[in-house]
Amino acid sequence: MKRIVLGALLIAAASTTVAGALSGRGTGPHPFSPIAGSAYNQTADLTAPFVIPSGYTQKVVSDDTDLDIYNSRCASGTTNPDSDWPDMTVSNESGRQRGRYLYRTHEVRPFLWDVACGASGLPQSAKDGFVADGGGALSVIDTKTGETKVLTQRGDWEALDGLVWTPWGTLLFAEEAIAADLPDPRVPQATSGLLYELKLNKRNPMKARSVKVRPMLGSLSHEGIEIDARGNVYVIDEDRRGSIYRFVPTRRGDLSAGQLQVLKVDAGKTGTATWVDLDMAQAQISARVAAAAVGGTEFCRPEDLERIGQTLYAALTCEDVTNPANTSGPGAIVAVTLGSTPTVHYAVAPGVNAPQENKALGITGLRAVDNLANGPDGKLWIVEDNVPADIWVADVNANHGGYAPAISLFASLKDPGAEGTGIYFGRDPHTLFVNTQHSVTGNDGTYAITNRRAGR
Repeated sequence: MKRIVLGALLIAAASTTVAGALSGRGTGPHPFSPIAGSAYNQTADLTAPFVIPSGYTQKVVSDDTDLDIYNSRCASGTTNPDSDWPDMTVSNESGRQRGRYLYRTHEVRPFLWDVACGASGLPQSAKDGFVADGGGALSVIDTKTGETKVLTQRGDWEALDGLVWTPWGTLLFAEEAIAADLPDPRVPQATSGLLYELKLNKRNPMKARSVKVRPMLGSLSHEGIEIDARGNVYVIDEDRRGSIYRFVPTRRGDLSAGQLQVLKVDAGKTGTATWVDLDMAQAQISARVAAAAVGGTEFCRPEDLERIGQTLYAALTCEDVTNPANTSGPGAIVAVTLGSTPTVHYAVAPGVNAPQENKALGITGLRAVDNLANGPDGKLWIVEDNVPADIWVADVNANHGGYAPAISLFASLKDPGAEGTGIYFGRDPHTLFVNTQHSVTGNDGTYAITNRRAGR
């Protein structure tokens, strides 16, 4: 099945018990009425997986029936098709056909556990009766024709996650692996995931011309990747004591040489900070170890990154702003003001400017912030790694170096086993793309949410 939809999308709000965190209606060219709250106790629906505002529609762009990214088989030879786990999304943001092609990473691992094989633990070798086909993959969708295909895939790629289009017209993607089980043969010393750069065929953006590993950007559990106007690349380490990093290339657009740095806040986790150079030999083995050696500031599971103007936002899945030592917190978003003297402050946190979720009581709230997107309104869009997974919007334009004054609820995923991932606005500012993972139906997908009144 090959499906595509384009349309309009902007902001919503949700009821909350936190003073100052309620936004009654969206702003921008297409305001709408908000949904009532999270999709508690609802049934998975592959045709309409999200609760969305009145006047909006949602359609499938692609699902697991379009590709065969991952299949596992037992030693007996029995093949077991599994979900393709689409994760991050980006389009070709430059070039003559800008915005036509949609690219996705797929977070499959060569050693995913498969209960059908009959063993009773995470297999580490073939002796457990488990063999995996494929590995991490990057796929592409032609939004004009609907054609969907695997762009590149390798058996040693583990959990491809982060994805970004560079100003020089390539794709950067990376492995979310805290401990690498299958090291890249070109960088055998790396103990965690690595970042890769893909060049496309100039005549056909649905074909890869080359893929090169970029170990200078650190051996880490990669997810978020961002680039500033000078060509510096920002990455994170998705560890419960992970840090935020900056790679300064020797020459803009050439990631084969340069200096990796870690963010170091002068005191605590907020305030003035510096970017501190790392030992580059150690960074290619473990940037986590290199960062610890120079006192890099640790956050609780940094995941995605998003730059809006001169501010870099990082989603911290388990951060607790009231107790920094707690590694099971509700999550938060930290903002890093870029420039010669970076400053760090929290922009969003449950219990401060966002409602706190109480699942037992069915109270809607923010928890486990995961992926971020720069909205067409300049606001920060947020999707949770949570059940039910909600999509929120923060008015960071008005935070003036502190907490955003309002956070609004836009959508909620009805699937009781799934999370939303890879929220993204492409060339059309009226279109939001979002992926789903771990559906109870076994069929993950990519969706477009549309305001059917757009263009009137």
